[in-house]
Amino acid sequence: MGNKSSLLLREEEIAQIHEETGFTPNQIERLYSRFTSLDRNDCGTLSREDFLRIPELAINPLCERIVHSFFADSNDDRVNFRQFTRVLAHFRPIKPNKENRLNSREEKLRFAFKMYDLDDDETISRDELLNILQMMVGANISQDQLNSIAERTIVEADTVGVGKISFDDFCRALERTEVEQKMSIRFLN
Repeated sequence: MGNKSSLLLREEEIAQIHEETGFTPNQIERLYSRFTSLDRNDCGTLSREDFLRIPELAINPLCERIVHSFFADSNDDRVNFRQFTRVLAHFRPIKPNKENRLNSREEKLRFAFKMYDLDDDETISRDELLNILQMMVGANISQDQLNSIAERTIVEADTVGVGKISFDDFCRALERTEVEQKMSIRFLN
């Protein structure tokens, strides 16, 4: 079995993806190899089922939300390689003097915010927060404790007093958190 991944990516595509995402050409080829290995039907796109076959993802309590993030810009419930790399670019470490919009602090925060915003209405309600907390901790914390955490979080973060967390509230609540490190994955060259 040869290296079919490098044969299918043209140099101009690699250059465009590099420009969009900041991934090196070598990283792009490695990601393409992983992408093609997930594409069991050899159709050039991934379905939700393709993502769910990733064992590390399948055991993550936020699996459904993570998979959902790959399809946010998809019109047909399929993800092509370019969409795949754009989502993964949010997890590239931030390098000084190498600004890339997709992995900026604001974009990392926006990505995290969307994990909580289950109905895509640009706010996080108490019920959405409670739902995510239940996904993350399961039965390890009582329902009363979860309710208390959700209520306290909304009260502390909601600066306008509407009972929901806006993106600005979310950013303020995390201003002292090193999001750049916490939302970074080392991609091999």
